[in-house]
Amino acid sequence: MELYISEFSKYAIALLIALYTFESFAVFRFHTERRREGVYVRQYIYMFLIHLCCFVVICFETGNIIYLFFYAFQQIILFAATTLYKMIYPTCNRLLVNNMCLMLSVSFIILTRLSEDKAKKQFVIATLALIISLFVPFLIHKIRLLKHLKWLYTLLGVGALAVVLILGQTTYGSKLSYSIAGITFQPSEFVKILFVLFIAASLYKSSNFFDVFNSAVFAALHVIILVCSKDLGTASIFFMTYVLMVFVATGKYIYLFLGFGGGSLAAYLAYSVFRHVQVRVQAFIDPWSVIDSAGYQITQSLFAISGGGLFGLGLYKGTPESIPFVEADFIFSSIAEEMGLIFAICLILICISSFIMFMNISMKMKDKFYQLIAFGLGITYIFQVFLTIGGGCKFIPLTGVTLPFISYGGSSMLTCVLMFAIGIGLSIIREEERELQKLKKKKRKKRNKAEEVALSEEGDLPDAEGESEYDEWTGSGYPQSKDEI
Repeated sequence: MELYISEFSKYAIALLIALYTFESFAVFRFHTERRREGVYVRQYIYMFLIHLCCFVVICFETGNIIYLFFYAFQQIILFAATTLYKMIYPTCNRLLVNNMCLMLSVSFIILTRLSEDKAKKQFVIATLALIISLFVPFLIHKIRLLKHLKWLYTLLGVGALAVVLILGQTTYGSKLSYSIAGITFQPSEFVKILFVLFIAASLYKSSNFFDVFNSAVFAALHVIILVCSKDLGTASIFFMTYVLMVFVATGKYIYLFLGFGGGSLAAYLAYSVFRHVQVRVQAFIDPWSVIDSAGYQITQSLFAISGGGLFGLGLYKGTPESIPFVEADFIFSSIAEEMGLIFAICLILICISSFIMFMNISMKMKDKFYQLIAFGLGITYIFQVFLTIGGGCKFIPLTGVTLPFISYGGSSMLTCVLMFAIGIGLSIIREEERELQKLKKKKRKKRNKAEEVALSEEGDLPDAEGESEYDEWTGSGYPQSKDEI
C-alpha cells in the first residue's frame, strides 16, 4: 500500500504543479484582477492538493500521523494569508500572493523531509512574516514620504552592513550575521530592500550624470563593505540591481556597458584576492578533480539532480543528506531528486512568472519612483534565484545565497515576504492609477460631448442632414470655376 501511494503521488504532484504553472502564465491573458478570479481559484486548488499529497506521503513514509497536524497548521496559515489579502486589498495582485504561498508550502514540505526542527522554525518565521506583510501594502499606499528619505535608507543600509563587518559572526570565512538577545539575523538581507528604495529615491526625479554619480558612490560603499565581509554573493546581487536600475532610469546604454565592464574587472580582482573564490571557481571548472574536497558539494548536487528523473524518486527515497548544507544552498537539488525534474522546472517557471509580474507592475506605473521600486525588487528576486539554482546546477560558480522562500533561513524568508508585500502594495497603487485614468477619460468624453452639443445649437456644427453651410453654398450655385463666373 505504501509503495502504491508513493508511486501514484509522484505523477499526481507533477501533474498538479504543471497545471499550477500553466495558470501562472495564463493570468497574463487578462488585464484586470476581476477577470483573473477563476485563474486564482484554480491555482489555490492545485496548491492545496500538492500540499496535501506531499504530507500524506510523509505520513506513510515516516509512519507518524502527527505530521497531519503540522500540515493542518500550515494550511490554516496559507489559507488565512490568501483570504485576508483578498478581503483587505480587493484590487491587489493575487498572483504574487499565490506564488508566495505556493513556494512557502514547498519549503514546508522539503524542510519537513530534511529536518523536522528546521521545518518548525521556518513555519514560525513564515507565520510572523505573513502577519507583518499584511500591513506593508497599506503603508506603501498611504505613506507618500518614502521618495524623500534616500539619506535615511543610505544611513540604515550602510550602518547595518558596517556593524556586521565589525562585530558580525564569521561563518566559513564570511561575516554574514549578527546576534541580538540570542536572535541571529543577516542584515544584508533586509538591506536589499533599503538599497532598492535608495536607488529609486535618488533617480526618480532626475537621472543626469551628477545624480547617477552621486548614487554610484553610495552604492559602491554598500558593495565594498559586503566584499570586505567576503559576502560576495550578496555583493553581486547589489551590483546587478544597481546597474540595471540606473539603465532603466536613464535609458542610456553607456551605463550598462560601464557597469558590466566594471563588474567583470571586479570579478577578476575578487578571484585574484580571495582564496575561497579561487576554490569555488576550481570546483566549477572541474569538480571531479577535487571531488574529495572543494568539489564534493557540487558533484553530490549533480548526482541528486540527475538521479531524480522526470518524476523524482519520491519523498524519503533519495539521499539529499549527502549534500552538505542541503537545506540552504542546495535545496533545489533535493527537490529535483525526490520530486522530479518536472517539479523543479515548474518551480523555476513559477519564479519567472513572479518576476514577469513585477516587470508588468513596473511598466504600468505612472509614478517613476514606484516604477523603479517594482523593477529593482523584481531584479533582486530573480537574480538571487539565478545565483542559487545556477550554482547548484554548475551553470555558474557557487555563491552561497539562498533560494527565495524555499531555503531555510529566517532573514531570507522575512525579506522575500516583505519584497512581495511591497510588490502587492505597488499593484494596488497601479490599479488606482488605472481607475483614475478611466475616470479622467470618461469626464473628458462628457466634456467633449457637451461642447459638441453647445456648438451644434449655435449652428457651427453640421446640421441634421450632415451638410455644412459651405456644402450648402457649393451645392446651390456658389461659383466653382472661372467659366461659371
